[in-house]
Amino acid sequence: MPFVAKATGLPIAKIAARVMAGARLAEFDLEHLPRGHVAVKEAVFPFARFPGVDVVLGPEMKSTGEVMGLDADFAKAFLKSQLGAGVRLPEGGGVFISVKDADKQAMAPLARTLIEMGFKVIATSGTAEFLSGQGLEVEVVNKVRDGRPHIVDAMKSGAVQLVFNTTEGAKAIADSFSLRRTALTGAIPYYTTVAGAQAAVQAVSALRRGQLEVAPLQSYLKGSF
Repeated sequence: MPFVAKATGLPIAKIAARVMAGARLAEFDLEHLPRGHVAVKEAVFPFARFPGVDVVLGPEMKSTGEVMGLDADFAKAFLKSQLGAGVRLPEGGGVFISVKDADKQAMAPLARTLIEMGFKVIATSGTAEFLSGQGLEVEVVNKVRDGRPHIVDAMKSGAVQLVFNTTEGAKAIADSFSLRRTALTGAIPYYTTVAGAQAAVQAVSALRRGQLEVAPLQSYLKGSF
């Protein structure tokens, strides 16, 4: 509720309390107004403070706060939300991609976009085979269980600046623990869903196009941005 109130400029809690006390919604002039901005909420997690903790999320509450990214379009708003949460997206370098079979098709256009922006794509054998079949240039790297040199070695050596990794099943999640932990300790942005990867690629593109602008919250709500 606090996030939506800030994003829309409406006193939602006050309106809800009045409605619960018997007021009618028609009394509050809530006609839909088009807004010229996008608001993105991002959770802030304390994983870096606790050695050995896995960053995979479950049903329990793990976030210690949240930030809001506001801008005229989604890409910039998402980029601001990442910056606010302490995530620094790269403008170039290596991107590691290892995804489950169901996500490979959706990952191909993202890899293509990153390559066009000058990124080097690194992938495990299954993902690399699929992406290569789509006409993309991909460097193959071992999974940790396949022996060294493997992806964690590449991350520690500075060859990876961005990670897209989706898994399913307890074994796959356990096998990729060292990958997630290395990304965390090395401050490498790490996305575990296709939707997150898509948003990250849009944000990287926005970052490369130019500097972000800063404006007070009130200017968005007044429609002056």
